[in-house]
Amino acid sequence: MDTLSSDPDAKDNGADHLPRQVFTGHYVPVNPTPIRDPEYVAHSQNFFRELGWADHMAQLPDFVRMFSGDISHVPEPMRKVGWACGYAVSIFGTEYYQQCPFKTGNGYGDGRAVSVLEAVINNERWEMQLKGGGRTPYSRGADGRAVLRSSVREFLAQEHMHSLGVPTSRSLCLYVSKTEQVKRPWYSEGSRMKDPDRMISEPAAISTRVAPSFIRVGQLELFGRRARKKEHPKAMAELEMMVLHLIDREYANVIDKQLSTAEKVVLLAREFRNRLTSLVANWIRVGYCQGNFNSDNCAAGGFTLDYGPFGFCDAFSPHYQPWTSGGHHFSFLNQPVAAERNFHMFCTALRPLLLSHQDYLPQLDEINSKFSKEMEVQMEQMWATKLGLVRFNAALFSELETLMVQTSVDYTLFFRQLSMIPDDINPLKKSFYKGSMYTTDPVGMDQRWLEWLTKWKMLIDSNSNNISTAEGSIAAPRSRAEVSKQMKLVNPKYSLQEWFVVPAYQQASAGNYTLVRELQDVMTQPYAEQSKDVEEKYYRIKPSELFELGGLSHYSCSS
Repeated sequence: MDTLSSDPDAKDNGADHLPRQVFTGHYVPVNPTPIRDPEYVAHSQNFFRELGWADHMAQLPDFVRMFSGDISHVPEPMRKVGWACGYAVSIFGTEYYQQCPFKTGNGYGDGRAVSVLEAVINNERWEMQLKGGGRTPYSRGADGRAVLRSSVREFLAQEHMHSLGVPTSRSLCLYVSKTEQVKRPWYSEGSRMKDPDRMISEPAAISTRVAPSFIRVGQLELFGRRARKKEHPKAMAELEMMVLHLIDREYANVIDKQLSTAEKVVLLAREFRNRLTSLVANWIRVGYCQGNFNSDNCAAGGFTLDYGPFGFCDAFSPHYQPWTSGGHHFSFLNQPVAAERNFHMFCTALRPLLLSHQDYLPQLDEINSKFSKEMEVQMEQMWATKLGLVRFNAALFSELETLMVQTSVDYTLFFRQLSMIPDDINPLKKSFYKGSMYTTDPVGMDQRWLEWLTKWKMLIDSNSNNISTAEGSIAAPRSRAEVSKQMKLVNPKYSLQEWFVVPAYQQASAGNYTLVRELQDVMTQPYAEQSKDVEEKYYRIKPSELFELGGLSHYSCSS
């Protein structure tokens, strides 16, 4: 709020909750709307520990009041007003305006997310944002609320992703209202409909998510578009301020402050490309599908943001997609292409800053053009690591992908079972759903699996004896036990499947948070060999009767 420009039409007291166009400025001061009668649900013990906070703080009255939306009593130097930001949206590389109620792109942004605090804690800068914090000028006529169901999903997903080693926004705490409910479209029990078929009342909740910043690619697009079209006299200056702010918040450790803006822009593009390609490869490593990977859901800091219609792959399919409106363009193995489209929009947004520095434009264009190659390198290294190989083997992987689809294997269980480097295919069968091809010819499929397994183990053994170090010498051979240990570090045992989450938020809606906290404990140790009870409950394939159920295998919204 000190380094960026406020909307000049905003109200200083933050009483700004009706939909309106915001033509200029980086943020709108806005007060969150507290939920009524808040009750503690959960907090992140791991993140509290990183911040140096005691666990009991999450249930202190002043803490609960603030992070359930009432910031009217916070002590100085904290402020009694929060902020919301506008951004643009592009879908798979195409600009859209119809999401904005005014059809201009000036009314789209943080519709139910209000940031309430930015602080440096233990030498790390964090922005804290209330999800479900009430209406803002960007709410597009909606109520600005999040329901407990989606809040539990996001809270657990952020905890799980961080523990998986995937860059993500973090969970701080989660509170639910004991008396306030909001209506949402949702699925009837047992519904196999594509879209929700009824309206239900659900408890309102507020979760707090935390990151160095919440700047999105769509945010840069908004300011880039205004500069490109010269929509107002300060458009170019506001774009530059936003880009420099992004660098300060997310890239200060890799981009020298003394460089010119043009030099910083080129370095920013290269660093973001590195982060984004690595991020998407990590998503696929752990079976995560963003579902709705528009530019407004793509964090410019290169981490996972906005857990809406996400999902973790159960039965493997390259086209796995939990969101009914996402299509193949946002499906599981098409995420690298979707990321490339978002990166192109990122570079397009930066271009106006280089128009008066023509020598740097070719550098930006080259960085943009090489995205797919860099993405390919990241993906091949990821698959090699998942398979315990030193180098990617395209033929072996292609055959494996075909077998995984035809057999219908559980993505997480398969790779974890493979990490044991089994003597035969029987341990792998724990992950088999036995799809139509397998049912038709089980003996033939078993033989194909055995042949693949034999080739793979031969490669592991040969790779073990041919590992080059950075100095060019040959490292000591890796035993199968060492390969297995390394594979288990990248192939998680536990995955946050939706069929685990549904009972947790259903019980939470009735005031029982035991299962939410149990899932949090299990999913923050995703690589660990946990107790026999945990393994029996959470290390198994999805029951067949749960496939195709609305709100469990797919959803059209996340609320």
